[in-house]
Amino acid sequence: MGKTLITGGAGFIGSHVAEYYARKGEDVFVLDNLSRGKLLGKSEKNAEYNWNYLKQYKNISLIKGDIRNLELLTETCKNVDVIVHTAAQTAVTTSISDPWSDFSVNALGSFNLLEAVRKSKSKPVIIYCSTNKVYGENVNKIGVIQEKSRYRFEDRYEKGIPENFDIDLCEHTPYGCSKLTGDLYMQDYARMYGLKVGVFRMSCIYGTRQFGVEDQGWLAWFAIATVLNKPITIYGDGKQVRDVLYVTDLIEAYDGFIKSDLAHGVFNIGGGPEKTLSLLECLNLIEEITGKRSPLKFSDWRPSDQKVYISDISKAEKELNWNPKIEPKEGIRELVNWIDANREIFR
Repeated sequence: MGKTLITGGAGFIGSHVAEYYARKGEDVFVLDNLSRGKLLGKSEKNAEYNWNYLKQYKNISLIKGDIRNLELLTETCKNVDVIVHTAAQTAVTTSISDPWSDFSVNALGSFNLLEAVRKSKSKPVIIYCSTNKVYGENVNKIGVIQEKSRYRFEDRYEKGIPENFDIDLCEHTPYGCSKLTGDLYMQDYARMYGLKVGVFRMSCIYGTRQFGVEDQGWLAWFAIATVLNKPITIYGDGKQVRDVLYVTDLIEAYDGFIKSDLAHGVFNIGGGPEKTLSLLECLNLIEEITGKRSPLKFSDWRPSDQKVYISDISKAEKELNWNPKIEPKEGIRELVNWIDANREIFR
């Protein structure tokens, strides 16, 4: 049995990673400071929900701590085999209102992790949760074609954004900058110090135990608002498109890298061109599943919002022997059913 550390393990993705490896019989260590609610100006109860959920697994050890604490990270990383680094400040709007917290968690916290691993004897594999926001406003320089319910990329990018897409000379927002800082450090430490690091630039990931809010986790927020009869605001015209990936498919990609012979790699990861939704199409799908539709209003576009973002996942498919399996309707139904069964958490 191996030992796996998940930073931010009480978060949405982190809790699913922890459960995945716990079910495989691994010894799992979850490190989390339960600060998500504070960073987003919300209740702490969602982080506590996932924290308490994981207590059912006897092979999961819960460690309350902060990735900005280098001493704690150095001690925690000593004897683990794999680290999945999901801990992050995740909201663009929060990064704009509080850029220091965003930088200290995303950039400094990731640097601390790399230093802890560099000094360790075990040299664990690292999975870094990056983001499509590293490409910033350059994505909006691609020509788009407007259709009835969505935008789509011009034909040159019909497969989506590749990993070598330009990251320079554009606006990123502080969030995009802090995540890109971690992204680049991960790549450089892999080469400089011989670490095995997989960088995953994620598009829209969704699934159960995701406490989406208006600022972050839009698909889950749409589902939560619909189930609870709350109003929804769309920033822009609702035709903006994302490729969507169910969380268990994401973890299969992580596991593919961990088990691979690759020394390091960068992967754009999402549903790819076959699993895309515009905001309006997503609302239609949720209405089809629930029979309900929330009151809807429109507001101005937000800074650096991308009209279309679709991941070119061909590299991940080839090198990790991976492909997304869960269709959006199936995944959203799972999410809706979980929200409906846990209404009291959202009140």
